Amino acid sequence: MNLSVVRAVSRAVSAAHLFIYLAPETAEEAAELGVTDRGPAYLAFRSAAMGAVPWQVTLAAFYNFSPRAVRTMAGVWDTAPPERWQAARFLAAGRAMRRVDVHLPEDHLAEARSLIDPVVAGADYAGKVLAAANASVALPSDPLVALWQQITVAREWRGDAHLVVLADNGLGPCDCLVLHTATGRLPAALARATRQWDDEEWSAATARLVARGWLDSNGAVTDAGSAARERIEVETDEYCAALWAPIGNAGAHRFASLIAPITNAFTAAGTFRAVRAQPDLA
Repeated sequence: MNLSVVRAVSRAVSAAHLFIYLAPETAEEAAELGVTDRGPAYLAFRSAAMGAVPWQVTLAAFYNFSPRAVRTMAGVWDTAPPERWQAARFLAAGRAMRRVDVHLPEDHLAEARSLIDPVVAGADYAGKVLAAANASVALPSDPLVALWQQITVAREWRGDAHLVVLADNGLGPCDCLVLHTATGRLPAALARATRQWDDEEWSAATARLVARGWLDSNGAVTDAGSAARERIEVETDEYCAALWAPIGNAGAHRFASLIAPITNAFTAAGTFRAVRAQPDLA
């Protein structure tokens, strides 16, 4: 696999999945289940595929969230079991995609499924907790939402792989966030609001990165830090090459183009601008 193709299809998959965390339909469906706080709702929706696991398991699977952030989901399975959260997630995804008029002709839907299905079926799920959980979920009858769920499996597979690479590079949960924000790839306000590392923890992670030469004394990323962060992305791409191997470079490139209308529709609707305007949404 060409690593530039792996990177491109990974970005397309991530972008097509992202709207679920920002669309108002997600919050509405959570409210129907009795949860109005965005934090616990996000955690419940994303971890529902794993079943009624305790919050500590979700913390382990999500990696870069602080324990205090994930602890807030305690009790969500009492308000509604995971199966209802998963069903509500599918409802939110379908409602949102139709609201912004995602246009995927029937033949494009079928072609996209013909490409992603063998990827999901042939994937190695060893150590890929969130991906494996999502792959075990029965696909909904709605063809567009079923495609989105297969996209979700691929998205979580790369995320699971990325955590292995982060650990191999000695980047802990808070450290990886500090480096990520220093490179400008993620707004610090968003990371701090959603992951809830406190000032002392954030400062300690910054000090560790300064000691490695990846940040300077002002907390700005150094050339070595930028190179390290890119190396981690390349290593993740190398890890993910096997995921896309069943359909090859041409298939992965074609799949990225087929799912682009999902991202385009939400971009046109202004959905992703909400990340910058309201950092508590993601």
